[in-house]
Amino acid sequence: MNAREDSCSIIRRMAKLTDRQVQDLARKIVADNPGGIRYGALIKKVSEGFPTAPRKRIEWSVWNLDSLFPEEIAKPSRGLFTPIGSESEAATVENTEQSAAVDDKIKESDFYEPFAELLRNDLGEVVEVVELGGAGLKSKWATPDVVGIYKPLARHHIKFDIEIASAEVKIDPQAPVVAFGQAAAYRLFSTKTYIAMPKTMTEEDKGRLESLCMLYGVGLVLFEVSRNDPKFEIRMRAQRFTPDMFYVNEFAERLKAHDPDKFQKLFG
Repeated sequence: MNAREDSCSIIRRMAKLTDRQVQDLARKIVADNPGGIRYGALIKKVSEGFPTAPRKRIEWSVWNLDSLFPEEIAKPSRGLFTPIGSESEAATVENTEQSAAVDDKIKESDFYEPFAELLRNDLGEVVEVVELGGAGLKSKWATPDVVGIYKPLARHHIKFDIEIASAEVKIDPQAPVVAFGQAAAYRLFSTKTYIAMPKTMTEEDKGRLESLCMLYGVGLVLFEVSRNDPKFEIRMRAQRFTPDMFYVNEFAERLKAHDPDKFQKLFG
């Protein structure tokens, strides 16, 4: 009898739940996430607020929040809801201030070596890898932070052409466009290119950068801006492309002139 009464009370509560109640909770959740919130995470949080409501009911009520409340909510990329107004702007300012604070203590070069190890050991994209960075090669088009070579070894029975893998590392979460532009430029002389960006990027920037990387075959890795434990997260493996051999040789010549030892390690 008690079980039946409980079932009936649940049904009555579900019957009283309106779309507007679900939407109001969803609007509050979006407003509380100035950096944006993904659709799946939003549905999960709303479901926690209405545990007896069917998931489909909640999805039906909130899938088009940006259309229902255009003055409050935006959808800058697929599956991402962000609040409109001062809260979102404040989040951008806060992220910028945090980046400035990080820059005073941590340098991008602190992550070259751990990313080089990731490229060689975890991803297996290279057999030899070196750190470059800066403007050592005197070319903004051809100075990746990390560059490695996948080449045939003595134990390989079947030989193959060498492959160059280049990577651009950024610790500023506000610089995804710059990072992508540089990684795209490295495609001139690289078989594969990677971008490494901090996890503190906004959800909007993550979504846009992932879409660009998918379109252009650039690998994407996210990490914590922590020297001791960057916690690299591989979001997308790089695709293989055929580079322009003119620029491959130009890169090799610049590297040999700049640092003969690194040239020998890669190409020797």
